[in-house]
Amino acid sequence: MTGSTRTDESKLSLDRILSVRPLVAAETPRWSPDGSRIAFVSSHQGDAAELCSVPANGGLTTRMTVGAGDGESAPRMPLWSPGDDYVSCVSRKGGTDEVWLWPTNGDAGFQLTSLGGRIHSMNWSPDGSSIAVSCNCYGSYDIYLVEVPSGKSVRLTDGPLYAVNPVFTPDGRHILYIRLDDRWENHDIIRTSLDGVEQKIVVQDTDFFDYSFGGAFGYPLVSSDGERVLFRSQRSGHINIWTAPVAGGEPEPLSPDDAEQDHAVWSPAGQQVAYTSNRNGTLELRVADASTGESAALFSPGVGVCSAPQWSPDGSKIVFRYGTPTSPMDLWVVSLEDGRVTQLTSAGVDPALTEQLTSPEKITYQSFDGLAIHAYLYSPRRRDAGEKYPGLLFIHGGPTNQFSDDFQPYVQYFVQRGYVVLLPNIRGSSGYGKAFEELNDRDWGGGDLKDAIAGAEFLKGLGYVDPQSIGITGTSYGGILTMCAVTFAPGVFQAAVPMSGYSNWPALRHQLELRHIKLLEHEFGAFEENEDIWYRCSPFYKVRDATTPTFVLHGEGREDWPETSRDFAVEMKRHYKTAEYKVYPNDGFYVGSLPNVRQMLSDAADFLDRYLRS
Repeated sequence: MTGSTRTDESKLSLDRILSVRPLVAAETPRWSPDGSRIAFVSSHQGDAAELCSVPANGGLTTRMTVGAGDGESAPRMPLWSPGDDYVSCVSRKGGTDEVWLWPTNGDAGFQLTSLGGRIHSMNWSPDGSSIAVSCNCYGSYDIYLVEVPSGKSVRLTDGPLYAVNPVFTPDGRHILYIRLDDRWENHDIIRTSLDGVEQKIVVQDTDFFDYSFGGAFGYPLVSSDGERVLFRSQRSGHINIWTAPVAGGEPEPLSPDDAEQDHAVWSPAGQQVAYTSNRNGTLELRVADASTGESAALFSPGVGVCSAPQWSPDGSKIVFRYGTPTSPMDLWVVSLEDGRVTQLTSAGVDPALTEQLTSPEKITYQSFDGLAIHAYLYSPRRRDAGEKYPGLLFIHGGPTNQFSDDFQPYVQYFVQRGYVVLLPNIRGSSGYGKAFEELNDRDWGGGDLKDAIAGAEFLKGLGYVDPQSIGITGTSYGGILTMCAVTFAPGVFQAAVPMSGYSNWPALRHQLELRHIKLLEHEFGAFEENEDIWYRCSPFYKVRDATTPTFVLHGEGREDWPETSRDFAVEMKRHYKTAEYKVYPNDGFYVGSLPNVRQMLSDAADFLDRYLRS
């Protein structure tokens, strides 16, 4: 018999699980020029996010801003000015971004720019007299040179191709930036003079789709002597760090490896490069010799995720973000001299709470064609002998994304409710090389769904899982594949909860924003030549075959947000299928506010209980 829903005082409540939140937001921490402090963006903990700092040797966190420009979202891209006069950040208000400067002497912050668009990226000049900004004021992202503190700006590029991620050369005479092609698949690293007149291609990189139009490729980082530039590339079959001469010449891999590399940053002297290496969801911090490529692990925790490393100004330490499946992200610092690691910030989570969280087991299973699928298995910590528990497939977004060794609050809640949850990195996931990532191109709801079904079979083979009670859920692409499971594989799952998913690609061609359209054209091909693929990968058109009870849910979103989730639910009901539908008000399409997240997870679990428990 499937486990009951009786109250168990030893289990964590939803509110307690949702209280496990990081203090440090997903922004790169920054050292002050003198190396005494580290600035970071605080995560939302009931109050608005702000710029904060912590002493480099540990101590109390202090707030550096108040209101952070009174923006509508958290401040982004914090950067110290080279002379330690200001900390800059981007703040959004009225749908547009502007750069704000916060004097380090405690004076009130002020708005520097009046560009009137969205800001993608920015960097300070070496002498602190200007900031290079990528902004889309006139329809495409272009590079602007902004004078400090007057705010006067000069436009250096003139679309239509996106120009992003500007970086000054160490002598301050040039700017390097990234120019994307129209498909966002090819990247040119361009060197421009400060008046924008002289522009030269330094490196060309191809066949690297960049869903965040420059965010995945990253900044072109220049060594301290101005001779070489770092960049990410998939040209080896894995995303590795490559270098090339700024003057032009053949690129070379820094430290080639069959692992995904990211977050590269030069040491101040330019002799070493710190970066993260991703092996099956565990991200360790490594340092490579810039001349030989010889690499060694600086912080290899065995379990967890390291990200956003930054060298101290004297090159003796590296600060980075680190978290695990049972602890949120915090700032840590490691010494290059002795390898000693120190935690700088603490989210203040009760240790008694984190001890009750579930640590997953990494497993591998074979899919229908023999392909190895890596996954995380979360099981209730205390299982009653002889009791059978319902199973749940949890699918990540993307599809080019990856489950890793980080904290998963949704999953922890379902485990506390008595579910055995499997998080598979199905084909199409990132982290396992370019060939694996492309296996579901033009095949959404095909091989990737079969990978999920093979995961369900794995769960059924566990002696403590009820093989007649397997559900599936996920957000974004996880919601899409859940809809595919409902209509392409009727009866395989006994309940489905697609969260913030999409169902009808041809109908969405003229509704989704540009980023999603670029993704669909990359994954499916142009609609005019590949119309059959767009229809075949749309679960909407197979609703008549559905037999799985389904609960469709999402946030209210904007007025112009496509109603593809609603349409799927309406179509299910039109065919007399078992379907429920709910929208959470005053939130984005992807539910994010704490009250709505709390209600959504409770609703989803109640629905799953109804169909997966006797």
